[in-house]
Amino acid sequence: MDLHIVWFVLWGVLWGVYFMLDGFVLGGGMLHRVLGRDDTDRRVLINSYGPVWDGNEVWLVTAGGATFAAFPTTYALMFSYLYTPLLLLLFALIVRGVSFEFRGKEDGALWKGCWDWAIVVSSFIPALLFGVAFGNIFAGLPMDEAGYHGSLIYLLNPYGVVSGLLFVLLFLEHGALYAALKSTGALSRRAEETAKALWIPLLVVAVGFLGYSNFATRLYDNYLAAPVFAVVPLLAVAALLAVRLFLAKGNTLAAFAASCATILGVVFTGVIGLFPNLIPSNLDALYSLTIYNSSSSDYTLRIMTVVAFVFVPIVIAYKVWVYRLFRGRVSAETLAGDHEAY
Repeated sequence: MDLHIVWFVLWGVLWGVYFMLDGFVLGGGMLHRVLGRDDTDRRVLINSYGPVWDGNEVWLVTAGGATFAAFPTTYALMFSYLYTPLLLLLFALIVRGVSFEFRGKEDGALWKGCWDWAIVVSSFIPALLFGVAFGNIFAGLPMDEAGYHGSLIYLLNPYGVVSGLLFVLLFLEHGALYAALKSTGALSRRAEETAKALWIPLLVVAVGFLGYSNFATRLYDNYLAAPVFAVVPLLAVAALLAVRLFLAKGNTLAAFAASCATILGVVFTGVIGLFPNLIPSNLDALYSLTIYNSSSSDYTLRIMTVVAFVFVPIVIAYKVWVYRLFRGRVSAETLAGDHEAY
């Protein structure tokens, strides 16, 4: 078994699961003032993902840790080349967590209003930056023997912006569906209608992204070489269409599950297209970072594989338990009797 491939697959799975889980929190945060018409609605939204949002961050930490341990050269150069956007991303995630905790510490309208906007902005920035970063990785970075020749402005190229917009819309749709699933009454209906309205621009941008990728990247080379993998993007498209079908039938749970599959499908489509690259160079393939020229030693990969196969199932079991424990809907009535609520 080639452990380089094993860890490349695990690396993709970790990122996919993180986007699937934290995506609805980022989406809900961006919709915080749109769906939440008053303080009660906004408290319901925060408490719908309050018990799980910090646990979702474990997958982000694990994805970064797996990159560091399995592909240290990629980790070092990625955090060097993309230092500014990653720093902005980190600050935004910190502000988001602080906003959840601090919003309810005072009752003043100005106090809560400032934190409400902080939630919106600190949810939008990571969603956009994740999309821009992965879009540029898909297209390749300007790297040669002298290092990286880009800048923050360079990353905001047309393909990077389209990728960022795709991630923002994916998370907005995901967040609206989660809010519809976890809330009650008018708030739930408003979230469901928002999800229906967001689906059309999401479809347009998704189609544009797939077409643009044919010109801006080499992601499709692997699919042409091994057509069997084309099932992954086809399943992603089918899942996106299923979201609208289930919404039309009023089945919010199935629509949310289809949204989860859509996000996983988008991530895996990109990961399969990258193989064996982790960060390709768009100047000369000789300087691309691959799973072979940037990996740890075989001994390290073997030790990490044993650790992963022991602890990843434990983390999955714990997350399943947490989501099952907090599976109920959140309403104004449940918040009234919960002194631990946000």
